[in-house]
This record gives sequence, structure tokens and C-alpha cells, in this order.
Amino acid sequence: MICLEGIQRIFSVGEEKVHALRDISLQILPGEYIAVMGPSGSGKSTLLNTMGLLDRPDQGTYSMEGRDVTKLDDREQARVRQERIGFIFQFFHLVPRLTAEENIELPLVIAGVLPSERKKRVDAIVAALGLSSRARHRPDQLSGGQRQRVAIARATVTNPAVLLADEPTGNLDRTAGREVVDILEGLNAEGLTLIMVTHDPELGKRARRRIQMEDGRIVDDNIIRLP
Repeated sequence: MICLEGIQRIFSVGEEKVHALRDISLQILPGEYIAVMGPSGSGKSTLLNTMGLLDRPDQGTYSMEGRDVTKLDDREQARVRQERIGFIFQFFHLVPRLTAEENIELPLVIAGVLPSERKKRVDAIVAALGLSSRARHRPDQLSGGQRQRVAIARATVTNPAVLLADEPTGNLDRTAGREVVDILEGLNAEGLTLIMVTHDPELGKRARRRIQMEDGRIVDDNIIRLP
């Protein structure tokens, strides 16, 4: 599904060159559940942003579903993001003036989905994630766990092929964090590919594959075999 070959990403900080990603080669199959771990500055988020087409590598090839997406122009990459990739962030990134259901509906509006189909999809996912009683509340009227559930709904209402989660429980208490993880793992069980950056070793242990990064390199890549 995802194939990275020789990916390099270098940032300029003043006169210094920072190698955020160094010769990353990685294959990810449909339906995998992957935790990307490592210390701060190891390249985890840069790797996630590269796979999410939020950042372009300086060198190497990124193929998704058999298509070399590194050769696409900005408009074509935006279309791939819109149709095939969902994002969840630590700080939710919801639009403050929109209600929960309006935030969830937003990517469908951008995609040009008809209003009747938008309503059907939003109603279904709001009910599935237990948000029906909070659907018309704005983000500042929701708890952290509810905001993250709204973010998950927004990320998946377009039926993406892969869900990228950057520290999805990092801004939540333990109870809300467990609820969010249960939702993400449920989506993965239904076939959605889940790639999650986390500092939490307990959360990392739940993944079926663990990728460890240091200094922009993958230093360990373990697939956990189920009994």
C-alpha cells in the first residue's frame, strides 16, 4: 500500500543542515497497525507528514497504492490527501466557530459531496462515535475526549485508506485516552490502516508493528506475531 524508498528530508536552520529523515525505506501493507516511536527530534512527525503528503522529501520515492505520489503536483497531492488519507493530531485542530457536526462535514464539503450524502455520512459517524448529544456544540463546549472523537470522525468520514495519528492521546487524561485508542483500534479491525506516532510505551505495545526511530533513521522495525 505504502512504499518509501531512500527518503531523505533536510531542513536548513540558519547555516546548519538538519537531517530529519535519513535514507528511509519502508513498506506498509493494507490493514497494518503501526506505532512509530523514538525520542523527540528523531524524525517521527516528519515521517508522518511525508506519508501524509504534508511535506515533500528532498530525495527518494514515495508510492501509495502503486502510484508514485512524489511526482504529483500540489493540486494532485491535495486530492490524494482528501480522498485517501485521514489525519488526527494531538491538539485536535478543529475549527472553533463550527459545531462538531459541521467540523465533521467540512472535508465532505471540500470534496464536493452532495448535501444529502453529507448528512447521511455525518449522522452515521456521529452516532457510531457516541456524539449525537454533542453534535451541535462547538469545540470549546466539548471535553478533550469528545474533541478527539470529533477529530476522528472528521478524519474518517471520507472513508480514507490510511489514518495517520500524531500523539492522538497526548492531550487527554487516561480514561479519555483509552476511549480514543479503543475507537482507533476498532477502525483498524475493520480494515483501516493505522499509523500512529506516540511517546507512550504502553500505547506502543498495543500495535502489531513497532518502528523505532533515532536521528532520522529507522533503527528497529518489529512485527508482533499474534499467538
